[in-house]
Amino acid sequence: MRSVFFFALVLTFSTSAARADIKVGDVFPALATAGLTGGTVPATEGKILVVDFWASWCAPCKASFPALGKINADYAPRGVVLVGVSVDEKASAYAAFVKKQAPPFPALHDAAQQLVRAVVVPAMPTTYVIGRDGKVRSLHAGYHGATTDQLLRAELDALLAEKS
Repeated sequence: MRSVFFFALVLTFSTSAARADIKVGDVFPALATAGLTGGTVPATEGKILVVDFWASWCAPCKASFPALGKINADYAPRGVVLVGVSVDEKASAYAAFVKKQAPPFPALHDAAQQLVRAVVVPAMPTTYVIGRDGKVRSLHAGYHGATTDQLLRAELDALLAEKS
């Protein structure tokens, strides 16, 4: 009986350790191997990356897309890669949202929930800013209009000013 209890205890701890959420300073999982669908995963190695997790049912996500489009327009020419990642379970909900929003950046679908589970996204939307070294520099849970926009721009400016 003790061995069954011990095995269950070890299994519980090993499972929870594997689901540790990604925090500032952690290496962000590679998008290229995350099983994302709906388009081409852009090259991100050595680049500043912004990953925005969203869902079609999320009102703040809808509000954030125009601001993210402007950030993409301003920062993509400077080498920043912005990628939206849908956590929608239904491909049709993802596709309808993308069709309506028509984002000017890749909006991919995490159909198998592989990336969202690896990251353990705290809220919808959540935006991760990742440095050239692949480490998370900041994360923003939720979207708070101009405040979020200003913070993202300041963080991107600071990262762009760093020597490669």
